[in-house]
Amino acid sequence: MNNKRKISFVFLVSFCFLGTMGFGQTPDSPNIILIMADDLGWGDVGFNGNEMIQTPALDAMAQNGLVLRRFYAASAVCSPTRASVLTGRHPERYGITHANTGHMKKEELTLAELVKVQGYTTGHFGKWHLGTLTVTEKDANRGGPRGAAHYAPPWENGFDVSFSTESKVPTWDPMVTPGPTAGDIGKRVPGEHFGTYYWSGENQKVTDNLSGDDSRVIMDRVIPFIHRAAETGQPFLSVIWFHTPHLPVVAGPEYRNLYADLSEDQQHYYGSITAMDEQIGRLRSVLREKGIAENTLILFCSDNGPEGPEPVNRTQGSAGPFRGRKRSLYEGGIRVPALIEWPAKIDGGQKTNLPISTSDIFPTLLGILGIDKQKGVKPLDGADVFPRIQENKQTRASTIAFRFQNQQVIMDNQFKLYSADSGENFALFDLIHDPGETTDIAAAHPQKVAALSGELENWLLSCEKSNRGADY
Repeated sequence: MNNKRKISFVFLVSFCFLGTMGFGQTPDSPNIILIMADDLGWGDVGFNGNEMIQTPALDAMAQNGLVLRRFYAASAVCSPTRASVLTGRHPERYGITHANTGHMKKEELTLAELVKVQGYTTGHFGKWHLGTLTVTEKDANRGGPRGAAHYAPPWENGFDVSFSTESKVPTWDPMVTPGPTAGDIGKRVPGEHFGTYYWSGENQKVTDNLSGDDSRVIMDRVIPFIHRAAETGQPFLSVIWFHTPHLPVVAGPEYRNLYADLSEDQQHYYGSITAMDEQIGRLRSVLREKGIAENTLILFCSDNGPEGPEPVNRTQGSAGPFRGRKRSLYEGGIRVPALIEWPAKIDGGQKTNLPISTSDIFPTLLGILGIDKQKGVKPLDGADVFPRIQENKQTRASTIAFRFQNQQVIMDNQFKLYSADSGENFALFDLIHDPGETTDIAAAHPQKVAALSGELENWLLSCEKSNRGADY
């Protein structure tokens, strides 16, 4: 599907949608805010039981909304998960299989492109990591002439407003390389430019207001976008992908002081999360001031589990009671903190154990907006889970499948089939009775292993077919 066909298709979706509605009839049109933290562990927030890290804004959202206790990132690393949010399709289908791998293909239809035909204004803020943002100069991991084949910025994927980086930046003074204890600075020289820039459009490098807390730097761009939309009465999609608490992890003095009795590494890690939480609280205050909080849907989650093999140095994250961390398809690598706040439709103070994936976000929002989920690029891997949420159901009809490097997983509501060697051998876990994945029960349940492995094989074959271009 070339660009001309893509644009034509989007307008066709709009025309068909309007043709199915009676005069004066409109679907729900909430403002939509999708917030994602970077490498935040399941156990790194107060609403999941952490009594050390201060997250008052997120905890208030949990009290006013719905906590998703079994929410899964589509992958154990960042880029694939982000792609799944925007397409409803597992990125194994279109080549975004790891960080700094592949890019958002022009043939894929993104959430931003589809909501624009319903009159939404759209903005992306923070970490993009779905392609390069410049072909003219060296930037981040792949930006510049050598990475031109992967040029796929947010402004070419449906976003009207952008304030975006290709990949990571320090969580404090994001344009400046910190000392080596911050982690993951590579061969950069402390005190020099970090080498990753914020971009607002093609050849539009941002140069002002880039000091201090990175989450505040991002929110300083989000809030004017929301102000403009509120003043014109236009619904908006705001995708806010914070860098926090991805390495390099640095917190400012006032946030470190909140944890003065702890180690220096904990001060920085915990402080950066509290700084991000403060900006989420600032965002919620703006929504209330503008009188739009009631019909604004906010979904908060992380892109994968916490960095590092264990909580050491600046990788102080917690996976809670779960096995594994980032890069693992055990629960700790993919089960992430998440909640939804939408006062108009969701009563506060609730929790659900319904298994939900980041791939479900796209079809769920299309369902809420009344867009036909059968249109667009197929197959979708996600499902519209909002009816299940409304009915307080704790089970879903479809399985959720994952693939990351040599690891393969498929899970239903109770059982999870896991392979670490590309399907040569499988372990089976009962996630209801053994969420920590301590006991392999495959030998006791051969029929379940056979059923799930067969479904997994079919899914992998489908992904291979997609990668050959069959979906376009």
